[in-house]
Amino acid sequence: MRYATVGLIGKLSHEDTHASIQILISILKKRNCEILLESRIADSIECDIHSATLKEIGSKADLAIVVGGDGNMLGAARVLAEYKIDVVGVNRGNLGFLTDINPEDIERQLDHIFENKVYREKRFILEAQVFKDGQLSQSHTAINEVVLHHSKVAHMMEFELYVGSDFVFSQRSDGLIIATPTGSTAYSLSGGGPILVPHLDALTLVPMFPHALSSRPIVVDANSEITLKISKQNSDSVQISCDSHEVISVDPGDYVKIRKNKNHLSMVHPPDYNYFNVLRTKLNWGSKLY
Repeated sequence: MRYATVGLIGKLSHEDTHASIQILISILKKRNCEILLESRIADSIECDIHSATLKEIGSKADLAIVVGGDGNMLGAARVLAEYKIDVVGVNRGNLGFLTDINPEDIERQLDHIFENKVYREKRFILEAQVFKDGQLSQSHTAINEVVLHHSKVAHMMEFELYVGSDFVFSQRSDGLIIATPTGSTAYSLSGGGPILVPHLDALTLVPMFPHALSSRPIVVDANSEITLKISKQNSDSVQISCDSHEVISVDPGDYVKIRKNKNHLSMVHPPDYNYFNVLRTKLNWGSKLY
């Protein structure tokens, strides 16, 4: 695939990110690519590159390169998933589960990508809808997870969980994490949830500090519609957050529906990408014995 127009997106006010973007600009100019620099960082980069919003990059570019950490990738991905654009990340963050190009090896790995020597995958995303009095109130999308949680620290709530039309349980807890395979190594993992390989068409439902020793994470078909009914007995409002970014207030008696969004995030990786190698590296798993 020929990438004629490339969008560059970066972590704000971050010296190493700016250095990587300058390297990318130099590489892309050699390839005679049209370059679009995200407008939020354009003012801090000294160059003669056209600036563009995330939506403009999504609609005009063939490839978006996100320089930063997983949080930067998530923020960009929620917008870019609406468009037919490939996305790749240069890791200038901490763990870097989603940004897998080594900043010390940008040119070689980018050469592979431009030569179409890539590992391609589509990551599905979620949509969370909040209904008040039976009417849709708000909706947001999530790459990693949708989380039902209390607006106050260490406060329990009561809710019911349905998978499709099937009642699963009522629960008193701090909330529930509904995670995609992409998000299974994020908040869900810290809450004791399982790691799901990216191509698995499944969701993990992870209770947060449930008031029951028998409550455990559940893995369900990703094509299921998840419904959370918030008990009218709750004395306070609770919240739904998407990727810890977009937050929606949920009142007692409201209900929330979580399902696959119609869009996908189209990710490309260098040809030597291996998910289990990523896990071993990021989570400090043991290497081969011999």
